[in-house]
Amino acid sequence: MAKAKVTELSFPEMLLASRFYLELILDGNKGDGDVIFLECQGFKRHQEAIEFAEVTPGQWANAKFGQVRRTKMPGNVKTDNIILRRGMSKSLSLWEWFASVEAGQWGDQLREGSLVVYNQAGKEQVRFNFRGAWPVRYSIADLNAQSSDIEIEELEMAVEQFVRVEPEDTSQN
Repeated sequence: MAKAKVTELSFPEMLLASRFYLELILDGNKGDGDVIFLECQGFKRHQEAIEFAEVTPGQWANAKFGQVRRTKMPGNVKTDNIILRRGMSKSLSLWEWFASVEAGQWGDQLREGSLVVYNQAGKEQVRFNFRGAWPVRYSIADLNAQSSDIEIEELEMAVEQFVRVEPEDTSQN
């Protein structure tokens, strides 16, 4: 998977006060102008517990039938949607990705990629690889010209699977 190289010159000013930042790396991405995020939700994988009851032949107490035993076993693994937030940029790539899915090109827009967490020095700390990602929702915060707040752009991605892997060695970069 090709990794977009984020240089010091491309860091938005708001990163200077952050303790870490996230990079979204998508296969087929055209550049590195839209890869930095400061907030992420949805790093959740969970396994359903399937409970079933069985009646054993042994009788207990005054019951006419056997003893009921309940057992739990692992079921399907589910991955939650991943929600990424950042200060709005002039890049259209996330919007265009969403619009392509909305226009019915869903199968062509499934992406593999990574979410990488970096420390302030730009050293990779944590990496999650995902597959089967596509945008579910794109939104921006309410706009108020009298506010000094940063306008927030949000992308929610459905992912078929994500796994945590060893960070790549970035000492050679």
